[in-house]
Amino acid sequence: MCGITGFIQWSGDLTQDSQLLVKMTESLAHRGPDGSGTWISNPCAFGHRRLSVIDPENGAQPMIIHQEEEVYAIVYNGELYNAAELKDELVRRGHRFNTKCDTEVLLVSYIEWGPECLERLNGIFAFAIWDSVREQVFLARDRVGVKPLFYSYIDGTLVFGSEPKALLQHPKVEPVVGSEGLAEVFIIGPARTPGHGVYKDISELRPGMAMIFNREGLRKYTYWKLESKPHEDDAVQTASFLRELLRDTVERQLVSDVPVCSLLSGGLDSSALSSLAVDYYKRTGQGQVHTYSVDYVDNNKHFKSHSFQPGADAPWIKRMHEELGTNHHWIEFDTPELVEALDVSTQKRDLPGMADVDASLLLFCREIKKGATVAISGEAADEIFGGYPWFHREEMLNSGTFPWSVAPDMRAGLLSAEIRDWIKPLEYLGDRYSDAVAEVPKLDGETGQQAKMRIMSYLNITRFMPTLLDRKDRMSMGVGLEVRVPYTDHRLIDYVWNIPWSIKTTGDREKGILRKALEGVLPDDVLYRKKSPYPKTHNPNYLAAVKAQVLSILDDSSSPLLPLIDTARIRELASSPDASSNLPWFGQLMSGPQLFAYLAQVHFWLKEYNVSIR
Repeated sequence: MCGITGFIQWSGDLTQDSQLLVKMTESLAHRGPDGSGTWISNPCAFGHRRLSVIDPENGAQPMIIHQEEEVYAIVYNGELYNAAELKDELVRRGHRFNTKCDTEVLLVSYIEWGPECLERLNGIFAFAIWDSVREQVFLARDRVGVKPLFYSYIDGTLVFGSEPKALLQHPKVEPVVGSEGLAEVFIIGPARTPGHGVYKDISELRPGMAMIFNREGLRKYTYWKLESKPHEDDAVQTASFLRELLRDTVERQLVSDVPVCSLLSGGLDSSALSSLAVDYYKRTGQGQVHTYSVDYVDNNKHFKSHSFQPGADAPWIKRMHEELGTNHHWIEFDTPELVEALDVSTQKRDLPGMADVDASLLLFCREIKKGATVAISGEAADEIFGGYPWFHREEMLNSGTFPWSVAPDMRAGLLSAEIRDWIKPLEYLGDRYSDAVAEVPKLDGETGQQAKMRIMSYLNITRFMPTLLDRKDRMSMGVGLEVRVPYTDHRLIDYVWNIPWSIKTTGDREKGILRKALEGVLPDDVLYRKKSPYPKTHNPNYLAAVKAQVLSILDDSSSPLLPLIDTARIRELASSPDASSNLPWFGQLMSGPQLFAYLAQVHFWLKEYNVSIR
């Protein structure tokens, strides 16, 4: 995994901008602590920071291939899980390789097939290729957006990067936020609308899209999207197919020249991946799998069961690592560490994020990095298999909005009257929801409950899942750790997308078909355990700390946050114990404490990035 950046312009001498390119590249040093490289050849300037995973000695980037008078150059962030098969086919077609790394496989695939190479790739990626034959730059992002890619197109110059911070180093890209950006932060956030970069001058290349930039201008197109079609397999056939597909996916993603570990929460999704990893390691003689879990000091004292989080994870983690015989690492954090990491996690995102849910993941990944370079994680299973509560509650299914965007009226009420009038947050939210529903690929003849569940699945895959993938990428790459997410394999998503809801809920259980597919892979008590999400702190000291932080910000007349919010309403919330602790705000995990932490993050972001509102 890596960080990529660069800029392309058709006039002027880019060699005069070498220091600018270095500055942009070094802003991504955390994503690639193992090496750095730049390449300038008019009209292109490419920069790369490297995290060595495959062929550490020979995979330096930017990678250049010369073929007589032709020049191809690539900067690439990602992993190809079918690199071996692609390489074999390319060798049969007459190509020779100088390295073992998938970067060369990707570049040669482009040389052989052009932009159509995307249809052959199985992996997670964001890349840019300079093609001197077509005199164009080709950029693409993986199908579901595991790897990020942002861009700005200003005055004929295209600037791109893995994170907004790289683009903000370029003099043409300013940290300006308009009405839409504020609406994203205050009514959509910490999620983002796909394609929206929040900053006025920054866009995101959407998942499953590619972009060509040549002298005629910029053209974007979709190369992959969900397609609705009849599902022919019965429950038994479906479970059997899923089991083998998931096994193949995990084994492909365990390939690495550096240590790989597994994140283990004791739940269905991570336990399955850990079990499949242990089985693969045993069969291939690779020794013991290391597993990691996260918790918080005194969480057992303060934990209270509720519908979103029915039980503590620790006993199940112990159950699974003992069952599998892994070398398990218990990681624990205390409140002061979480509060301190709020600002750092904001810097990793270049935006306010998921508060302590981000901060704890950043700290967790920092500890994992001490013993591993690559991890596998269970993100996306709930989105594609229908595990979240909002798939199963009529009031959430019929809410008419994103079901994780709870209490929009309350959220809008936190804003100052002037900002509310300007950004029209509830209208903005309604429009973004309508846009999402309009995108859903319908299936002829499908009505009623199945049609409703298809809409809910689409919202989760294209709107909620990217929020968690963004979080995972920024917090893990923020400390130079690569996290692979097997449930996002596009073959799995394509297949599960069309499984009827009645089969998905086999046995009248959420994710029932996944449970059936994993029979014999996991012990029954783990297999049929009620879902519990990523752990958050329940320590009242955390609420007290972030509330005090926000009250201090409200007392600072110079804070750029104050003109944007209703300070009296925030103070009122801070003085109400019930509202502070039980306030619904975002998703399953974020309530009163996370609202205060998020406001503190917004303040830090506005100040640290010198954001202009206009």
